Parts: sequence; C-alpha cells; structure tokens
Amino acid sequence: MANEFPQVVTIAGSDSDGSAGMQADLYTFFARKVHGAAVMTTAVAGNSYGIHASISLPTDFIDQEFADLADDYKILAAKTGMLADSTLIKNVVKNYQKYDFGPLVVDPVIMTKHGAQLLEESAFATLREELVPLATVITPNFFEAEKFAEMKIQSAADMETAAHKLQALGAKNVVVKGQHQDDTQKEVRDFVLLESGKSFWLSEPYVKTERVNGTGDSLSACIAAEIAKGIDIETAIRTAKKFVHVAIANEIQVGHKFGPINHWAYQD
Repeated sequence: MANEFPQVVTIAGSDSDGSAGMQADLYTFFARKVHGAAVMTTAVAGNSYGIHASISLPTDFIDQEFADLADDYKILAAKTGMLADSTLIKNVVKNYQKYDFGPLVVDPVIMTKHGAQLLEESAFATLREELVPLATVITPNFFEAEKFAEMKIQSAADMETAAHKLQALGAKNVVVKGQHQDDTQKEVRDFVLLESGKSFWLSEPYVKTERVNGTGDSLSACIAAEIAKGIDIETAIRTAKKFVHVAIANEIQVGHKFGPINHWAYQD
C-alpha cells in the first residue's frame, strides 16, 4: 500500500563532502529506518579543511520541491537545517504552513559549536520570530541558546533559564546542548524541557576527537525520524542523544582534518 512506510523530510543545505547538512540528515534517516526526502535550500562546496563556496537556490525552485513532495508523499515529520538568509527562512515558513509535513524539528544553525555567528542579525530575527514558533522541538547548541536567551550561560541553572526563554518564544520542546570544547571535561550534558513542563538532563561521556561534523544535524534528524515512527517526544530525544554519542565514540577516518561521525555505529 502506498505511503505506509514512515517518511521524513530534511529542509537544509547540501554539504559536498557528505559530513554535515542534508547528507548527515539522510544518513541518519537511513540508519533509523525511515525514508528520507529532501528540500535543498543551499549548496556548499567544502571538505574536511573548511567551506569554500556556497549558493542559495531560487525560492521558486524550493516552492516546487515542497509542492512535488506534498503531491506524492506522506511526510510524517520534518526538520530544518541551515537556512542562509531571511528570504530563505520566510520561504520555508510559508511552505511548511501550506503543506502538512507533520511535527517540525528546528536545528537553528546560527552559531558554530565554537561560538562564531553564521547568520546576519536580520536573518536571526526572522528565524526567531517566524520559524521558532513553528517548532515542535528545537535543538540549539550552547552558543545558540545564549543568543536566543540574550544571556551568558555560566551554570546548569542558566541552561535551564535559557530553555524556558526559548519555550517562551514558541518552541514546544527544547533541547539545550551542552558545551564540548574543553578536552578536560568528563561529560557532555544537555538540558531538555518538554511541553508538559517536565525537564531532565541527558549526559554522555566526553569524547576527544575532531570527527564531530554533522553532530547537530544528526541529533535533530534522529528526533524527526523517531517522531515519524510514532515515538513520543521524550523517547525520541533520549534515543537521539545516545545515537549521536555512539556515532562520535566510534569514529571513522574520512578526510584529513574535521571529519564526519559514524552513522553506522548505533544499534538498537
């Protein structure tokens, strides 16, 4: 019977070296046993040394991608990744509201894991005001959480405060990812605040490695995949945390510098 298999869509940029972005999302969908479709918004030329060029797709082409998927597939969950500017963000918001693509997981690609800002302020404002309120789950990294909450996070209590501020912006469920830049740290702790008001911490051992490209993409993609299978939000988040940790801890050697995680590593 048509469309009986769980289907998910990533709305993101293409990463030519396959370590992050849309490619990491699709690897994750495959590993979690859902069919992954894709709405490409940008294309990036790069390798393990860095990104060297990028281009955004025309909005009428993105409109057609949405329309074609909606016309044929039964998308049960969606996730966003890198949306380069206000025009793209507004276009994605318009299309997501037009078509029924299920719950939305927003990976707000605003700041790098080292704290460098990727989006211009105008684009950040559009994302905060128009996309965040649509999020069933939002998964900011440490620095993105600081940016949204307009505060420095210096303690566990601060992470909890930031999560509540994100929820006040309209996101139903919030995962604030902990820092992982300090080679002396023993663990990476994420704070989760659910729509119900329940909150908890997720912790995994810190792994010293340069093979961490695509971790944020994969976490949000795994959450979306689990939701599409009918899994509850809390369990989806817990599974995603474990999935990414195992993928980091069992590294593969690809490229010369900053490599991808191992999407084959996690087994149910």
